[in-house]
Amino acid sequence: MTDKTALRAEARARRAAAHGTVDPAPALAQLLAEIDATTGPVSFFWPIRTEIDPRPVMEGLARRRDVCLPVTTGYAPLAFRRWQPGAAMEVDGFGVAIPAVDDPVTPEVLVVPMLAFDDAGHRLGYGAGHYDRTLAKLRPSGPVTAIGLAYEAQWTERLPAEPTDQPLDAIVTEARIRRFGA
Repeated sequence: MTDKTALRAEARARRAAAHGTVDPAPALAQLLAEIDATTGPVSFFWPIRTEIDPRPVMEGLARRRDVCLPVTTGYAPLAFRRWQPGAAMEVDGFGVAIPAVDDPVTPEVLVVPMLAFDDAGHRLGYGAGHYDRTLAKLRPSGPVTAIGLAYEAQWTERLPAEPTDQPLDAIVTEARIRRFGA
């Protein structure tokens, strides 16, 4: 079995090296194009550490679509709260900003952060499985599109995949869009 702890450390270092040196604007433009090809509420993530900051896309999109942010509740699937520019925010137990008002939304599109990704649509997250549980819960209820947002430097040849891992539908970087599945 591959050591995911070592993979995470290597991926964090690659992402940190890209952050601040790679212009994220092309990735954000491609992300918006991918989202515009979908319908329904969109979940983003509030950036932490060296993740690409999706807030410019969130702010523009919130004028015409429901936008929400994930809320972590233990090792359960994520919950989602509506977000608007200027919304009151609070910090959760992981140190991540979330909307202070509990206005639930069920997203049909999820923009997903990651440490690494491969050409099969697999992602390496922080290890708690929140997005895998969430996608496993949402996908049987109807169409759900999961789009990863990352720097090209976060690509790795192959990630270990477990039966519970939920592949992404697309991964957007500053260099290209990778699409998976049908």
